[in-house]
Amino acid sequence: MARPTEVEPGEQKAPVIQPGHTFASITEKIGAIVLKRPIMGGWVFGMFICFLILQWFLFAVCWLFYKGVGVWGVNIPVGWGFAIVNFVWWIGIGHAGTLISAILLLLRQSWRNSINRFAEAMTLFAVACAGMFPIFHLLVWDVFAVTTYLTISLVFWFVGLIPDLASLRDQTSNKALKFIFGSLAMGWRNSVRHWNRYETAYLLLGGLATPLVLSVHTVVSFDFSVGIVPGWHTTIFPPYFVAGAIYSGFAMVLVLAIPIRKFYGITDFITMRHLENSAMVMLATGWIVCYGYAFEAFMNWYGGDPYESFLRWNRLHGPYAWSYFLLLFSNLVVPQILWFKKIRTNPVWLFFISLDVLVGMWLERFVIVVVSLTRDFLNSSFGQYYPTQFDWAIFIGTLGFFAACMFLFMRVLPAVSISELKVLLPQAEVKVEHHEAEVHQ
Repeated sequence: MARPTEVEPGEQKAPVIQPGHTFASITEKIGAIVLKRPIMGGWVFGMFICFLILQWFLFAVCWLFYKGVGVWGVNIPVGWGFAIVNFVWWIGIGHAGTLISAILLLLRQSWRNSINRFAEAMTLFAVACAGMFPIFHLLVWDVFAVTTYLTISLVFWFVGLIPDLASLRDQTSNKALKFIFGSLAMGWRNSVRHWNRYETAYLLLGGLATPLVLSVHTVVSFDFSVGIVPGWHTTIFPPYFVAGAIYSGFAMVLVLAIPIRKFYGITDFITMRHLENSAMVMLATGWIVCYGYAFEAFMNWYGGDPYESFLRWNRLHGPYAWSYFLLLFSNLVVPQILWFKKIRTNPVWLFFISLDVLVGMWLERFVIVVVSLTRDFLNSSFGQYYPTQFDWAIFIGTLGFFAACMFLFMRVLPAVSISELKVLLPQAEVKVEHHEAEVHQ
């Protein structure tokens, strides 16, 4: 079996998968994480923390349903508070999974094969977290957008799992697990007919999921851009929201990939190539977000609207100026060190930069939603927003729910695609070339 190695910064580009693996070694190593790896103390401790957070979350939700949204900090004029901020933030995080799974699949990018599985799971859990807030806040149009996105993402994720579930079925000796994995594998027998239908269905689902990357967050941006509130009524919101979603989504991918590859010993599958490519995507989308900030500021000046001009002044000098400057620092200043290869190939730096981007993108949603609503057209409509303990409990609770889902996913299903990793091996390439040569003859 291959020994995990790292490529030092400045040397040749890191491979997508470290050399030395065979079909059998990939199946054994990834399958062993689910079937043979004992439950470690770190996993139990993490689940216990998530359990405590979820108890706090459930209490806050029950109290919310009993007393109503008055337990939140929403008021007049700030009728939208943490619920919408968190909804947009979680939907954005889910976009990276669809981008990695669908768009990179259509573009034939081989580096997606090692990270698409847990990125797809991340999408499902993030969308589940986002879907809670329209229910709490009764936003009907967002329910349709979220359920459509969730359905396609769930089917896409499950179809990709079928060959791996069959591998686990054949690998385990436990009769109960063999029955469960066999039922979920839906009779997969690794035949040519099965592979042909699988690849066709997977490609079609990728084509269906691709427009969702653009459409879902565009629909979310319409929640704001169709309003006349200063700071909302702008045509740049759809592309601006989509770029920001991918930006925060890839930040979450790195936050998950870096500890997963370390603690589960799969640095030979999730290599520095994956981390560096994700960092470059994050850097590129960060500059698109930067362009959105600059364009918004330019239109405030060029348009000559006094209300838009006051909005800019309020963001820079008002009571929430700290949040605006912090988001600029987090989203624009800190990520610029990703221009340096030594930073892009350092997992510790990437981890903390990604956390910084997640915080910055949450603050961006806070500024768009809350700061814009605190200063309306009339002085008599001015107000302040102060989140309550129930606002924080529900937000932190969704973080606990997301983390608990990831812990369980890593425990019961392969976090890295077995079948798609095998495609990257030289043995697979030789077989394909040999088959093509026979066809031409």
